[in-house]
Amino acid sequence: MGISRYNSEGYSDPTSHAALSGIRKEERAAKRAYRPLVYICSPFAGDRSGNTQKARRYSRFAVKNGAIPFAPHLLFPQFLDDGKPAERAIGMFMGMVLLGKCEQLWVFGNTISTGMAAEIEKAEKRDMPIRYFTEQCEEVSRT
Repeated sequence: MGISRYNSEGYSDPTSHAALSGIRKEERAAKRAYRPLVYICSPFAGDRSGNTQKARRYSRFAVKNGAIPFAPHLLFPQFLDDGKPAERAIGMFMGMVLLGKCEQLWVFGNTISTGMAAEIEKAEKRDMPIRYFTEQCEEVSRT
């Protein structure tokens, strides 16, 4: 059913017509603006400051390429201490739960840490698409 320019009494109602047309236009645009949720997998331990900066760059790269990035190593260290094994385990557990909500895993860099290996293994078990990138955000094939 189309949007009528007339109200229920038959009078022209351009304000309502314009408002309803605008809502329909926004709904169509939202459908076209779909962005997949991707899990950003990159090193954190070691050079935490440098690796944090890289994870930010990788997340920005994902946004520029039409995705919604989730980088647990940017979020969880805000309130969990990665240096404490129990808190690291909680962070890894929460990351794995949220990995299940993502559509893809994006792996960055040549170094695969223990935590990254666990994330990759989980994604493989779930038959999740995995994409590999260099530190310069260039996609590479993994054989």
